[in-house]
Amino acid sequence: MRTIWSLVYGVIYVLYTGLVLKRLKKLNREDYSRAEYNRMVHKVPKQFGRQFFKQSGSKVIIKGEENIIEPPYLIVGNHQANYDIFAYLGYFKEPFGFISKIEVSKIPIVKPWMEVMDCLFLDRKNRRESVKTFKKGIELLKDGHPLVIYPEGTRSMGSEMLPFKSGSFALAKKAKVPVLPVMIEGTYKIMEENKNRIKKATVYMTICEPISVEQVENMTLDELAKETQNRIQCALNDVKAG
Repeated sequence: MRTIWSLVYGVIYVLYTGLVLKRLKKLNREDYSRAEYNRMVHKVPKQFGRQFFKQSGSKVIIKGEENIIEPPYLIVGNHQANYDIFAYLGYFKEPFGFISKIEVSKIPIVKPWMEVMDCLFLDRKNRRESVKTFKKGIELLKDGHPLVIYPEGTRSMGSEMLPFKSGSFALAKKAKVPVLPVMIEGTYKIMEENKNRIKKATVYMTICEPISVEQVENMTLDELAKETQNRIQCALNDVKAG
């Protein structure tokens, strides 16, 4: 029953926000600073993420919010499950955009919202389009817009992380922004562990100490990927240790 109600709630909420989306799409961005625009646009997605997450009966325990620095920065997280998205939307307190796989752009209601939020769609099978997306990501970061990447490339479906692919860290190097590692634990228990039936769980989100611009510039991509994953793993170990 929780699964059906969550899905119905999600669809109704997204349809209800259609009028808000229409208004936001008409905004003249030149009239607003990046921070002002992000605050306006992110308000509804944040409400949706939090309320949809709560419909599962789950709760989020957040640590390390003092590590959130002034934008821009590249948020790098481990990726356990679909509910990672709603946890980020609802509980990471600052506005941001996702770098998502191209398949998500085929969802009619979701795509226009993500476009307004300055999210990016990455087509890994099309090198030319991938390069365009990469360049757009650098522009957004330089403009002061934080972006989220999941360098595992897919959901891990559990607590064990997959290896981080180093290529995506070039965004931070090219844009000359810090990397903000974020650990999430427990989202896979909401859906994936239950054969896609929704059950409540306790989810932990830890914002780790950022990797400064100076550190980013002095590391190779492989070193940067390894250091980021190590910081996330340390936070994950802390949660498991209780």
